[in-house]
Amino acid sequence: MPFNAPAVRRVALLAALVLPSVVLAQPASFTPEQREAIGGIVREYLVKNPEVLQEAFTELQRRQQVAEQAGRAEVLTAERGKLENSPHDFVLGNPQGDVTMVEFLDYNCGYCKRAVADVKALIKSDPKLWVVIKDFPVLGPGSIEASRVALAAKSQLTGDKLYEFHTKLMERRGPANGESAKAVAKEMGLDMARLEKDLHSDGIDATLKENMKPGERLGINGTPGFVIGNEVIAGAVGAEPLRQVIANTRK
Repeated sequence: MPFNAPAVRRVALLAALVLPSVVLAQPASFTPEQREAIGGIVREYLVKNPEVLQEAFTELQRRQQVAEQAGRAEVLTAERGKLENSPHDFVLGNPQGDVTMVEFLDYNCGYCKRAVADVKALIKSDPKLWVVIKDFPVLGPGSIEASRVALAAKSQLTGDKLYEFHTKLMERRGPANGESAKAVAKEMGLDMARLEKDLHSDGIDATLKENMKPGERLGINGTPGFVIGNEVIAGAVGAEPLRQVIANTRK
């Protein structure tokens, strides 16, 4: 089996970790010479059978994945209410739907912009889908400013108008920040004095903090990130893979 450079480095690291452990695990009654001999035997065996290291590394990856899935399941159980039923989020689709899809996004994320069409397509084709959109500004100060304006706009907009604001900001060219988000708000006729006041409310700080905590605990370190049932999907994977996870969640 051919090894690429990253794999070789990982295998070498694994060997560096495993070999000392094997030698040190021998009974204390072994002499230094016997321990050295045991180490030599192990090294010789691994050199002649390098596929063992690959097998060990594959098993290590499998165990790590199992541990990560268990950790995520624990977080999802603890945070399900805040993930799916927070009063601070943008919500779309059918509130009585049988599946909820949560999307963590950043207004400066190009992949999130690409995913807007996917989310629209899913809502249009699936009358039983409920979508929760969470501001997750991880791409710098401009993203935080844009999210704050979007959350402040929520006090003046509902339903389709709120989603219109969201999509206009997502589809706007150039970097998203406080200025560009306010331009969208002004374009849509919001009370700008009220918006400025709402921008500095404690509720917005609490909402952003509330969104960051479960996102980080679920290992969402980029955007977009989707949560459907017990599955966490990273990136703009397209409508079809998301539709398949939704269908599997219904089973």
